Amino acid sequence: MSKKIKKIGVLTSGGDAPGMNAAIRSVVRTCAYHEIECVGIYRGFEGLIEADFKPLSARSVNNIIHTGGTMLKSARCQEFRTDEGRQKAHENLKNANIDALVIIGGDGSFNGGLVFNKAFNFPIIGIPGTIDNDIFGTNFTLGFDTAINTVVEVIDKIRDTASSHKRLFFVEVMGRDVGHIALNAGVGAGAEEILIPEEDLGLERLLESLRRSKKSGKSSSIVVVAEGDKIGKNVFELKDYVEENMPEYDVRVSVLGHMQRGGSPSCFDRVLASRMGVKAVETLLEGKTNFMVGIIDNKITLTPLEKAVKGKTEINKELLRVSDIMTT
Repeated sequence: MSKKIKKIGVLTSGGDAPGMNAAIRSVVRTCAYHEIECVGIYRGFEGLIEADFKPLSARSVNNIIHTGGTMLKSARCQEFRTDEGRQKAHENLKNANIDALVIIGGDGSFNGGLVFNKAFNFPIIGIPGTIDNDIFGTNFTLGFDTAINTVVEVIDKIRDTASSHKRLFFVEVMGRDVGHIALNAGVGAGAEEILIPEEDLGLERLLESLRRSKKSGKSSSIVVVAEGDKIGKNVFELKDYVEENMPEYDVRVSVLGHMQRGGSPSCFDRVLASRMGVKAVETLLEGKTNFMVGIIDNKITLTPLEKAVKGKTEINKELLRVSDIMTT
């Protein structure tokens, strides 16, 4: 990448996550620090195609570090999947004299950036923003810490009701393909059982665990279920199965849904977003492209985007063991 970077575009894509605004702020202010221009691209790849661009100054990102969602908005864009759509996006970037892109999002967003780079050799850097924590090459994605704290806070409230009425609650959390939210929040909230896609507990073992809890004197229980758990077709089927086999339990289901994506980002997510934004801009200024900024062992790192997209995250085996011990 020989061309000197004078103007950087920043966009958010895919699902929103707490910390995205803090990352936008960091990108914009790092550009200002290095005396280069920054342009906000609204509505993700859709905004690229429609040239929905707005110059961003250091002052235009005042008072957003503490807000959830994304000030740049996000949208799914089928047109960007076509050659014609990407061509249009590239023409718009050229016309606006934008030299490089910082993409804040998940693996789908990074895939789009990779395809775009291959077609036009356009410099791209990714910042991982997704509550699922399912991106290879980083210990934490933006929004994950906030999401698990939100889940723990809600489960604490649900437990008050569960213990008051001697109920069993199945609490479904996000995690279609991975169980990071369920495992971390489950341990943090003291759940009696945690069901995740990576570990097929099985219906009989679940019943056995609940019977053990009952026998040990527990009159109420919380079971945290990742939405992608493979035991039943869905959490309501699990409820029906337990009610049929353990009629002594009054079973309830609470699906937390999109509340996990919202809210003010935690201090951890704000600091992480700030560190990642600085690294993203300075990596582009160093002439590097096609990397994702991550954090490993508390150090900001770079992982090739292709590796970040293709790699798979692994569930924390030590935390699984801790979970097994804690449910005794």
